[in-house]
Amino acid sequence: MNIEELREYCISKPAVTESFPFDEATLVFKVAGKMFLLTDLVDAFSMNIKNTPEKVIELKEQYPSVLPGYHMNKIHWITVMIDGSVEDKLLRQWIDESYALIVAGFTRKEKMLFDEMASR
Repeated sequence: MNIEELREYCISKPAVTESFPFDEATLVFKVAGKMFLLTDLVDAFSMNIKNTPEKVIELKEQYPSVLPGYHMNKIHWITVMIDGSVEDKLLRQWIDESYALIVAGFTRKEKMLFDEMASR
């Protein structure tokens, strides 16, 4: 997976926006205003994604390229070095899981916003 494929996959999901809220090196993807993935465009190609605490532990133990979430809550976020050691299919699955966790945690108001954005 390269940065273009990552970007295309993320923005193909309903109600996703992309921005550079921190600096020009960090591309952030949000669903209805909530971050589900960020990636570094300058240093080593990686992505920060969210998952359940149990899955975070499992992934860090199973994959050397999965690290504690850089500058994130280490209980819920991981940094995945995209270096070819993890298949693209699995990377897309992890992105889907991050997206789904964010959507599942929406408040009623956020869910209404999501539904409105997704229907466009």
